[in-house]
Amino acid sequence: MQEKTNAHVLRHAKRIVVKVGSSLVTNEGRGLDAVAIGQWCEQLATLVKNGREVIMVSSGAIAEGMKRLGWASRPKAIHELQAAAAVGQMGLVQVYETQLRENGIGSAQVLLTHADLADRERYLNARSTLLTLLSLGVVPVINENDTVVNDEIKFGDNDTLGALVANLIEADALVILTDQKGLYTADPRKDPAAQFVHVGKAGDAALEAMAGGVGSSIGSGGMITKILAAKRAAGSGASTVIAWGREPSVLIRLSQGEAIGTLLVAQTAKNQARKQWMADHLQMRGSVTVDAGAAAKVALEGKSLLPIGMTAVSGEFSRGDVIAIKSTEDVEIARGLTNYSSAEARLICRKASTEFEKLLGYTGEPEMVHRTNLVLMR
Repeated sequence: MQEKTNAHVLRHAKRIVVKVGSSLVTNEGRGLDAVAIGQWCEQLATLVKNGREVIMVSSGAIAEGMKRLGWASRPKAIHELQAAAAVGQMGLVQVYETQLRENGIGSAQVLLTHADLADRERYLNARSTLLTLLSLGVVPVINENDTVVNDEIKFGDNDTLGALVANLIEADALVILTDQKGLYTADPRKDPAAQFVHVGKAGDAALEAMAGGVGSSIGSGGMITKILAAKRAAGSGASTVIAWGREPSVLIRLSQGEAIGTLLVAQTAKNQARKQWMADHLQMRGSVTVDAGAAAKVALEGKSLLPIGMTAVSGEFSRGDVIAIKSTEDVEIARGLTNYSSAEARLICRKASTEFEKLLGYTGEPEMVHRTNLVLMR
C-alpha cells in the first residue's frame, strides 16, 4: 500500500516544491554545506531535464550569517536576526547559483514575505513570475525576506513558506527535507516503542499530537511545523513527503515512486480544492456579463473567458478577486479569479488582446479568467 501510494503521488508529480532546512543546509550551523547543496542541485537539475518543474525553498540565510559574523548562538533581537539574514543571504544564493549552473540549469533568487502572498495583486505577480521561470526551465530558489520583515523572523518558518509556495503555483507535491527520517508516533529518543509513520492523511489531527517539539538551535521549526505545512499544502491538493535530506539521491528516488520518509496524502484533488474554494465564496465584489457566444464557450466547452466576449462589468474588484460570470439573462454561469481589475476590465471590454497594450499601457494576460481558474455554477 505504501509503495503504491508513494508511486502515484511522486512519480506522476510534474510540479514539485522542495524545502530544505537550516540544519541540513548549514551542516548543523557549521557553515553552508556546499557538498550537500551540490548534491541536491544535481538532483534538481536531473528532474528539470526529465520534464519536471521544481522550486527550491531553502533556509540557511540566518544560520550562514551567524557563522560569518562569528555568533555561536541564534540571537533574539530582531535587528540582529535581520543583520544575520542580510549577511547570510549573499552566500546562500551564490552557492545555489554556482551549483545549479555547473549542472546546466539556470537559477533565480526570489525573496518572499507572507504579505506578498496575502495581498491579491502581489500574490498574482509572484505567481506569474514563478510560473514564467518554471516555463523557462529555471529553478527558483526561494527564502523568506527576513532582512526587512520583523514578524517573519519572529513567527515565520520555511516549512510554512514551502506550503504557501506549493499553493501559490498549484504544485503536485511538497517535499520537506529534514534531519529526521520522517514522522514517528512519539519521540524515538525518549520512547523506544515509537513507530515510524510511513503513510498518513494530511490534516489528520492525530498527526499533530505525535509531532510536538520545537526546532534545533539552528532553525526555528520542528516536526509540528512540517505537519501543519502538509495540512496547509493539502488545501490546494498537494501531498507532502517528509524525508531525511542526506538520503542518497532522495529526490530522484522519490520521483521514481520509491517509498522514502513519511508521505502525507492530500485528501482533496488539486483542481477540486481550488475550484471548491471559489465556489464557496458567499460574497463577490463584482461580475461581468458575457454574450451568448462567450457563455457557450465557457459553460459548454470549458474555455477561458476572453474580454472580447464581455458586454458589461459590474462592481469594483481587484486583480485576483473571485468574480461572477453572468449571461445576458443575469444568470450566473461561472465564477473565477480575474486577471484584471474592474477599471481595467471596463477598458478592455469587447476588445481583442492585441489592443490591450494601447488601452492599459502594458501587455497582460489574454484572458479575463483563465479556464484553470474558473468553476462552473450549475
